[in-house]
Amino acid sequence: MRHLAAYLLLQIGGNASPTADDVKKVLGAVGIEADEERLEKLISELDGKDVNALIAEGSAKLASVPSGGAVAAPAAGGGGGGAAPAEAAAAEEKEEKKEEKEESDDDMGFGLFD
Repeated sequence: MRHLAAYLLLQIGGNASPTADDVKKVLGAVGIEADEERLEKLISELDGKDVNALIAEGSAKLASVPSGGAVAAPAAGGGGGGAAPAEAAAAEEKEEKKEEKEESDDDMGFGLFD
């Protein structure tokens, strides 16, 4: 990832076709050693390709990947047991809010920007 980040920084900086040595210089400037094998693979894979087009293509592929967040509805139980889970969830929310308030009061008498 660091190799790709350095490559993209070089491109943003105006170097349309960064070399392995260019990427090594960027990484070396911040004290990171380049992995020769990974760097050579990255350079060979990106050689002659438009990075903006690759990013757009990757974004389109990611858009089709489910990103979670969908909650499956619980199976309907028998009878009148439906109210108990809702009450328990409401009680948990109240406890969380109460805990957050307690944490904010524990500032030891000074603020971050005092």
